[in-house]
Amino acid sequence: MNKHILRQEAVDMLKKVSDEQKKYTEQKLAEWLINSSFWRKAATVGITVSSGFEWNTRPIIESAWEAGKIVGVPKCIPAKRSMEFLRLDYYHQLERGAHGLLEPNPEETEKLEKEFLELLVVPGLLFDRNGYRIGFGGGYYDRFLNGFPNLTISILNAEQLVDHLPNEPYDIPVQYLVTENGIISTG
Repeated sequence: MNKHILRQEAVDMLKKVSDEQKKYTEQKLAEWLINSSFWRKAATVGITVSSGFEWNTRPIIESAWEAGKIVGVPKCIPAKRSMEFLRLDYYHQLERGAHGLLEPNPEETEKLEKEFLELLVVPGLLFDRNGYRIGFGGGYYDRFLNGFPNLTISILNAEQLVDHLPNEPYDIPVQYLVTENGIISTG
């Protein structure tokens, strides 16, 4: 099955998650992540600001701020098909950016170098047990992860986890998967 079909099926599945199930899953994802040793060790966290059917990342961002962590949020650069992470200290520093995503306003934030992010929460739609993922199709994270030296994780529910996904030589797997049932090391 090709990635486009898998991507659309995953989006459809996530849009059908009930409000009650979504709230439960988001609470468990945040608990597992925030109580993990890799969360406690990381002084800087890279994470997207979720929207729509995605798992809500705001409680995770707020927990990072409360713990005194530096939070980096991606800013897409469509002309280069790349992204950079900017330090986010307050939600009012966000604006609608590329693809309608909430991104940091570069005039109000500072760039964080890739190696400065000790923990990167990588979004996606489907994941396999080896840490390969199908994202939203832009390839921004695949390019960013090339040469990324630190820890990578993804948050997902158990329905987003499959045995195997098609992958390309440029795909870089994440190291840990955080589900509502616990944390899975991918290798």
